[in-house]
Amino acid sequence: MPAAGPGKRLVIYVGESDSWRGRSLYLSILETLRKSGMAGATVTRGQAGFGAHSRIHTWQVERFSMDLPMVITVVDTLENIEKALDVVKPMVREGLITLEDVEIVKYTHRYLQPLPADRPVSDIMTREITAVAPDTPAVQVVELLLGKLFKAVPVIDDRQRVVGMITEDDLAERAGMPARLTVAGRLETDDLREFLAQVSHEKTARDIMTQPVYTVQDHAALGHVVQQMVERDLTRFPVVDAEGKLVGMVSRLDMLRAVAGNSGGEQELAPAPKPGQTLGEIMTPVVPSVTINDDLVDVLQQMLKTNIRYVVVLDEQQRAAGVITEGDLVARVAPVVRRRLLRAITNRVMGTGLMRGYALARDIMSEHVLSAPQETGIPEAIALMLREGRKRIVVVDDVQHPIGIVDRQTLLAASLGK
Repeated sequence: MPAAGPGKRLVIYVGESDSWRGRSLYLSILETLRKSGMAGATVTRGQAGFGAHSRIHTWQVERFSMDLPMVITVVDTLENIEKALDVVKPMVREGLITLEDVEIVKYTHRYLQPLPADRPVSDIMTREITAVAPDTPAVQVVELLLGKLFKAVPVIDDRQRVVGMITEDDLAERAGMPARLTVAGRLETDDLREFLAQVSHEKTARDIMTQPVYTVQDHAALGHVVQQMVERDLTRFPVVDAEGKLVGMVSRLDMLRAVAGNSGGEQELAPAPKPGQTLGEIMTPVVPSVTINDDLVDVLQQMLKTNIRYVVVLDEQQRAAGVITEGDLVARVAPVVRRRLLRAITNRVMGTGLMRGYALARDIMSEHVLSAPQETGIPEAIALMLREGRKRIVVVDDVQHPIGIVDRQTLLAASLGK
């Protein structure tokens, strides 16, 4: 799926009577482009024209000539176009192929891709996973969660079996955080450093991991995995083989990528950390946003544009009226809307027809927005986040317009400095 920005336009000129392996050439090319993962292609039938043989063909004498010009136009990223050319060029034995630079201003559609229920989870799971052993010093886990900003780290034993999972939630809730860090009031940077030093030197992965861990097998059907995610209200599952060994990870993000037609296969990461003393210095300046009347398709497309996985819902004055997370898509909507939304997702998973946006952003969003001005210091922001029990802060300007987002991992990482 091409995003706004530089792109390529591929144009293929062939004759209507041209064939490929006993089938119409232009239809064969169209099918090849579809299988190559192109966002779309258009075939135009010419009114009249002539080619290399200098014979003029026109629709007015169609019964005498069926060799009208057919023009196939494709716009996509350079990478996708190059892949398509590798398979299309040998098919055009007589014709013309051109390639030119274009600027993609906007690409959107009102439908989501099918996600058949019988497709194995191994097709979309992330295979390259960073894991730790139970005896791994917690300092290394801190480096992964706060240094490299992994969203989750599985804990495996010497037989590669999953025995636990560690997220930033575990770092904040299971690692012995001193009580003074969780109460209202100003949080001093030295207090946080002392806490992390204590975790780093005195604890291991076994001490802070969540257990037991629910896993799914690599041959499990996506329909079953989605149902388990919804019923257990889980964000991700470790994927194991027939012997119970860790072979990958599948998350709600992987599901959303597949439904939206995006490729996955990368371990979940938070936004890259930045040095600084205030929210304005460390924030992610790109704010995925939708209006209160945008639908589910708009929400998914915005959510998948960045690593934030968090969408701000704007009112008529462009102020934050609510927020939407991955979990909000199924967990924080009114019962009537939830049934309608779940039915839509189920239909999509089962492959029973195209899915439109069955709910508006105003129906899905959580109305409580935790916001703070860009001048807010990091210790104060951490205290605010802990006090409110939220994982992200929307950074706003003087007129309350969102200008950035900071999550808990980024805050903790920034507080450590080097």
